[in-house]
Amino acid sequence: MVHPQMFDDDDPLLARVRELCLAFPEAYEKIAHGRPCFHSRAMFAVYGGSVKNAVPGGPMERHPRALLVKVPAEDREALAQDPRFFHPAYLGPHGWAGLDLDGPPTDPQELAELVDASYREVCGPRLVRLLDEQGSPAAGGGA
Repeated sequence: MVHPQMFDDDDPLLARVRELCLAFPEAYEKIAHGRPCFHSRAMFAVYGGSVKNAVPGGPMERHPRALLVKVPAEDREALAQDPRFFHPAYLGPHGWAGLDLDGPPTDPQELAELVDASYREVCGPRLVRLLDEQGSPAAGGGA
């Protein structure tokens, strides 16, 4: 099944997220379910997401300009208390959180740290070692 494109390629926020994510070792972009997904050994970030409606069969709440990342277990509760974050459909039950980028401007360093943590969660020891050797984009002050 082909999914419609759910992003604007000219979106400056997407450009910022893309530049950041592709700075990680062996990172590449792949469109899946109509959204830009960033992979290395595994998917570590997604641009855009949605939240399931509380009413079964109801419409999804869309967050087209959001960053979805896998969150370390020790950080999940704190992020759940932050109103900028949401529990994304499908990925949320697997430890992912979404940061809505349509609100107040997000600090580039915070974005870089979120992507760094997600990368470390999913990409395995070899790539984490490579990240540490090359230097993380989060260590350089973000995108």
